Amino acid sequence: MLASSTQSSEISPTNWLVRKIEPSNMEMEEKNGNSKYGDARKFDPTFKGPIHNRGCTDILCCILFILAILGYFAVGILAWSRGDPRKVIYPTDSRGQFCGQAGTELEKKPLLFYFNIMKCASPLTLLEFQCPTPQICVDTCPNKFLTLANARLSSKEGEDMNYYKKFCKDVDFSQLTVAEILRDRLCPGMLFPSRNFSRRCLPDLGTKKGGVVVVGDNTTSYIDEDNLTHNASDLLDAAKKSNIAMEARQIFMRIFEDYTQSWHFILIGLVIAMVVSLIFIVLLRFLAGIMVWVMMFMVILVILYGIVHCYLEFAALGGTPGSDVTIRDLGLQTDFSVYLQIRQTWLAFMIILAIVEVVIIILLIFLRKRILIAIALIKEASRAIGHVMSSLVYPLITFFLLSLVIAYWGVTAVFLSTSNEAIYKVFNISECSRSLERCDPKTFSKSNVTAECPDAECQFAFYGGETLYHKYLIVFQFYNLFLFFWCANFVTALGQVTLAGAFASFYWAFKKPDDMPAYPIFASLGRALRYHTGSLAFGSLILSIVQVIRVVLEYLDQKLKGAQNKFAKFLLTCLKCCFWCLEKCIKFLNRNAYIMVAIYGKNFCTAAKDAFFLLMRNIVRVAVLDKVTDFLLFLGKLLIVGIVGICSFFFFSGKIKPIEDATPILNYYWVPILTIVFGSYLIAHGFFSVYAMCVDTLFLCFLEDLERNDGSAERPYFMSERLLETLQKKNEETK
Repeated sequence: MLASSTQSSEISPTNWLVRKIEPSNMEMEEKNGNSKYGDARKFDPTFKGPIHNRGCTDILCCILFILAILGYFAVGILAWSRGDPRKVIYPTDSRGQFCGQAGTELEKKPLLFYFNIMKCASPLTLLEFQCPTPQICVDTCPNKFLTLANARLSSKEGEDMNYYKKFCKDVDFSQLTVAEILRDRLCPGMLFPSRNFSRRCLPDLGTKKGGVVVVGDNTTSYIDEDNLTHNASDLLDAAKKSNIAMEARQIFMRIFEDYTQSWHFILIGLVIAMVVSLIFIVLLRFLAGIMVWVMMFMVILVILYGIVHCYLEFAALGGTPGSDVTIRDLGLQTDFSVYLQIRQTWLAFMIILAIVEVVIIILLIFLRKRILIAIALIKEASRAIGHVMSSLVYPLITFFLLSLVIAYWGVTAVFLSTSNEAIYKVFNISECSRSLERCDPKTFSKSNVTAECPDAECQFAFYGGETLYHKYLIVFQFYNLFLFFWCANFVTALGQVTLAGAFASFYWAFKKPDDMPAYPIFASLGRALRYHTGSLAFGSLILSIVQVIRVVLEYLDQKLKGAQNKFAKFLLTCLKCCFWCLEKCIKFLNRNAYIMVAIYGKNFCTAAKDAFFLLMRNIVRVAVLDKVTDFLLFLGKLLIVGIVGICSFFFFSGKIKPIEDATPILNYYWVPILTIVFGSYLIAHGFFSVYAMCVDTLFLCFLEDLERNDGSAERPYFMSERLLETLQKKNEETK
């Protein structure tokens, strides 16, 4: 932004006097009148950029951060020693065994089969998330309707019974009668044609004309093992209730399947996004002015295309049966493609894009003069990055460290959530006072429960625990979340300080690049880790506390959604808004504080105060120059996301005819599209964040340059002549 061209060491006083900027009345007030924001920087002939003779800062916070990291490792080890992710991956039978687990006797039986799916329609399912009926692991789901009595009496008894035994407990019941088998719950009373639904066998029911539900050979009713008659529609209700705890899992499983089918295409899309981002950065380096105007025009064009496409889809659905249904009437659907079949969805997309288009055009019209100045700043930032090319690679280091933090948090969270023990409870059909009591399946047959409740069984209910570890499990989860925010913010802060130190070395080098260190990025990274780990931990700790509070507020908001207390809802909404604003303010202050830490080596609080006062003494320039530049860089990210997103939409929706056969068959084609769009934004943000940090760093250096120097031979500016001319024109316009 405010980089300097290579300047001669011999500069005549006449030339510098020609280049001297005449301060406006506003600037004189900023320099002399606003003492509440501190005194302006004084001229220091020995100041040559980031100070090398510095000491460690915020040592107490550094020690606290190290201890917190050690505690984080301890929580991880504890979780890994007790957790079992198989509880998330595999369904569990009545004995607590995992269906389909490799290396066990159930390895080839990956599906869970319910003896009596009608039992899943009871309220107990909603309370315990477990059906009060025996459940076993099977290799395939039943594909025909058959009762135990019919299987015994069938002319093909051997064939039917051998098929039936695959869905019975692994015991010998050949000498028992049908009534005895059903009494001991050794076999289901009947089998239904079923299908694999999230690794569970649920009835695969058909329908006749008029929506009549049938089972088996067009049978609308059936008789169960208790000799009770049921309608086939009752099975449908039971199947739905048995899956009430699995609705989200179904969606996740379908999404997971889509990822397994399209992951290589997603990687290709992200690589394309990286290449496009890199091309943009390189073009900005050499054609900054042209590329900024191209970015603005292309963003408007891409959003305009989105509006036209939404309108065409909206018009094409006109007159289509069912397309006029509203989103509210449709409700929540697991098949999200249904929403794309109604006109209201495309109308909403079109309105949102139109609003975004109008807002961007209005901003560009009103900021047209300041955009010219911002372009000059981007040109200077391009020159700075040209001298510190290794800065373009540093986002990969940040991305790698953040990936480690996210992976550690995710794995620890899974192990913590699966570190509960299997809880068994008494399930029975008849009334029993011991129902739902905890039991031990190993000793249950010898207990007095069977005497009081002859039909009772000790079955797996859920995962829990009452030990000291389980009582503090929620504390460990909270600690895991808090340390995740702290570590992620620390990694981000480390990247900001590193880049700030490198670009500050560029700005304050009078003869560029001769006065710059040989490896500015590595030199800055070394200073940050050696001297300022405590300051980075301090700033990231403050931000993490606010972010955790926001998470707690979101959790409370979800819990109070069904509440009727309007005052509580209003208060919660106000708190969420206030903490959102507070987080944004802290991020802004932290960013500028880290720049001052990188330059002067002071502790976090002093650096934050100096940065804030410096910005307040130059508040007009902050609003006019810095934020407009951020807006232009945001348009660049938006353009990359738009280009990659549109290309991925055409590919995954099968609209590109020459390569239509290569398109994978997916449940939700929007899954890879949204993944690529989100990943493209992160990649573009990673590359453009270098520019943003460069602009912010050079901007603060520029403000200090104006306060320290006056453009004379004795106190020359460090900024380039081109930037001086641009700012001088701006200065004359404000007089």
